[in-house]
Amino acid sequence: MRTVAIVLGTRPEAIKCAPVIKALRNDPRFDTIVVSTGQHKEMLEETLDAFDLKPDIDLGIMRPKQTLSGVTYRILRELPKVMEDIQVDAVAVHGDTATTLAGALFGFQHRIPVVHIEAGLRSGDLGSPFPEEGNRRLVGQLASLHLAPTPGNSANLIREGIAEQGIVVTGNTVIDALRWAADKAEGYGDPRLEDLDEDPRRIVLASAHRREGWAHIPDIARALVRIADRSDTRVVLPLHRNPVVREAMLPIVTGHPDITVVDPLDYLSFCRLMQRCDIILSDSSGAEEEGPALGKPTLVLRDITERPEAVVAGTARLVGRSTDRLVAEVASLLDSDENYRRMATSANPYGDGRAAERTVGALARFFGQGPAVPPFVPGSEIDAAASALVSDSVLAEVR
Repeated sequence: MRTVAIVLGTRPEAIKCAPVIKALRNDPRFDTIVVSTGQHKEMLEETLDAFDLKPDIDLGIMRPKQTLSGVTYRILRELPKVMEDIQVDAVAVHGDTATTLAGALFGFQHRIPVVHIEAGLRSGDLGSPFPEEGNRRLVGQLASLHLAPTPGNSANLIREGIAEQGIVVTGNTVIDALRWAADKAEGYGDPRLEDLDEDPRRIVLASAHRREGWAHIPDIARALVRIADRSDTRVVLPLHRNPVVREAMLPIVTGHPDITVVDPLDYLSFCRLMQRCDIILSDSSGAEEEGPALGKPTLVLRDITERPEAVVAGTARLVGRSTDRLVAEVASLLDSDENYRRMATSANPYGDGRAAERTVGALARFFGQGPAVPPFVPGSEIDAAASALVSDSVLAEVR
């Protein structure tokens, strides 16, 4: 039996790792240790609870007003202490957070193979998203097994010199999680949303939190006010807990009768809200994947993305952060059935719900305990175009 330590610390990591943890725990070839850094303590615990999971080890590193350097330092200080007497065969990390980078550094420095879940995403701009783009590039150089969600992600890794035999295309585990959660939510998680099912208006689900977009949050907030001024539209805004985001957003949107501001929702409630809404307007990486999977037109509050597949497929669109542009983009969907239908019925290129299964198979193969895993293959024309969309900027960075 091989022991895999999965190191996670944020809500997105919990969502995307939960299907993998469940699959590993159902496989007799593996013993799984879940290590929580506590980088996002409350949201992490709520999400793990939704999947009926609890960490085996909790580092509890979260501090008020914590910095990226502080988070990384505390993880690297505490992780060796708790893992000292535990023999593990691999350290698995997900994505691109400070927890991801610190977990990968721990594995590398202790000569434990690093497995990177959701590997190979690249925007081509080291500063956007920040610090995620830098984190995932660094982890890519440390990992022994790269689990890429799409063939385009695999191509990014190969261009950077990663050996092809160390890459497996799995699909994105967020689709596994979304399918599991789809029928489990019983409410919206906040009394202010209890009337959503009876509300005849179009629902725009909005969120914004990325560091590189902080200066533009007032512009986004003014756009939400103008969108909510429409008689046929209601904006629902689950507001990130970061004080920087709240201090910029709340003075502008508070008091508008058709903007419902709520605290971040638990995962199951948020899944139901995504199913109920008509349009998603967000800078969240999860929304870029979940919106297309649910057939929801997704307007991405960014200028570039490391997830270009849905943009190419037509179910997501990069719209920047200017007030006038956001208002116009939402109006084009609300005022034209054809425009709306075109985005809502486009293909989802991110997964088929079997990414966790492929992940376990790839781990078994890595340890010589199973056959090669057939890769996830989305529509080939979608992925080829997506790969071409980012190839020039990625190659420029690599050179």
